[in-house]
Amino acid sequence: MQLGNGSPKPYAPMRVLFFDAFSGVSGDMTIGALLALGLDLERLRAELAGLAIGGYALRVAEKRVHGIGACKFDVDIEPAHGSSGAHAHRAYADIRTLIETSALSAQVKTTALAIFARLADAEARVHGIAADAVTFHEVGAVDSIIDIVGTAIGLASLDVNSVYASALPLGSGTISSQHGVLPVPAPATVELLRGFPVRIGDGTGELVTPTGAAIIAALARPGVPLPPMRIEAVGYGAGSRTLSDRPNLLRLVLGTATAALGSDELVEIATNIDDSSPELYEHVFDQLFAAGARDVWLVPVQMKKTRPGTVLHVLGDAGARDALTAILFRETSAIGVRFHRVERHILPREQRTVGTEYGAVQVKIAHAPDGSTNIAPEYEDCRRLARERGVPLKMIYQAAIAAARR
Repeated sequence: MQLGNGSPKPYAPMRVLFFDAFSGVSGDMTIGALLALGLDLERLRAELAGLAIGGYALRVAEKRVHGIGACKFDVDIEPAHGSSGAHAHRAYADIRTLIETSALSAQVKTTALAIFARLADAEARVHGIAADAVTFHEVGAVDSIIDIVGTAIGLASLDVNSVYASALPLGSGTISSQHGVLPVPAPATVELLRGFPVRIGDGTGELVTPTGAAIIAALARPGVPLPPMRIEAVGYGAGSRTLSDRPNLLRLVLGTATAALGSDELVEIATNIDDSSPELYEHVFDQLFAAGARDVWLVPVQMKKTRPGTVLHVLGDAGARDALTAILFRETSAIGVRFHRVERHILPREQRTVGTEYGAVQVKIAHAPDGSTNIAPEYEDCRRLARERGVPLKMIYQAAIAAARR
């Protein structure tokens, strides 16, 4: 990560926010829990004033649910603007312009736009139209815009680096909408939560709203377990309904995560070669990787009689040693190999697909114990996009890394 002047930013422990959504999640519950965690209400009001919308007032109250103290957050719409919010029907393009031209910070804009982009993509899939043609109904209302932008403000205020979520209870039944009666969960909610662990039929009524689902989908990591963390604060946001089987609360847990080092044992196989055509090595590499090699590399050496030669190294699981050795004997001129067991420490890593202005790129993200991350874009994806788009390969790399950081 770089500062604006290009100098390296010192590494800092990774701040983690965990959505413990045992009763689901909505926009107002998220803001309430963020306020309970320490988001300053006056800062929230001041930053929201940077949006060119009005006709609303924020209302915050303490609420006790099943004996648990929580924060209840509401957006009251002034009567002159109607009960459903001023200009409740807003096109996605209009909301995007509203945020982009606002006085919000760049970080808040990026987060809010990411949430609305996920919503637009989900609605587009549901209705079979382009994302730019989407018009939000309930989510286009002032209160939903405040919920989404307010969430972005809260994450920036609390210095959150990474978001995780529990399995989500999707509820059951039906709800009324601008499109008529819809099943629970709503179609957009189902689209948004692709890849996330959910509990279909758990609970009565709508427990995860489209706004709540969009927040999770845009910010959290699907299927990635919460890393070990030191808890710093816990906040509860209260919902509006009373549930018969559980407290209607969203619990947010804020803490500092440290990536635990893993370890394993492998075998390293090596052989010296001085009488083989270099053209053969690409085929040998392919065969070794297909047989389960973790890594393969060549080291140039000077051998007996001053001949230039090559040491071919193979790293793999101990159980694959004989299969890898057989390939070396079959595909190269080697007449002997040596091997030894090696131990290694490894960082936790994950594979993700990120969207860039040039297209989708797979990236590998490794998490260090100090909270820093190392991001490596997939070379083949970047090379393909560079050829298709006619741009330098390094630009694809830079765009992929920037998208992964976001």
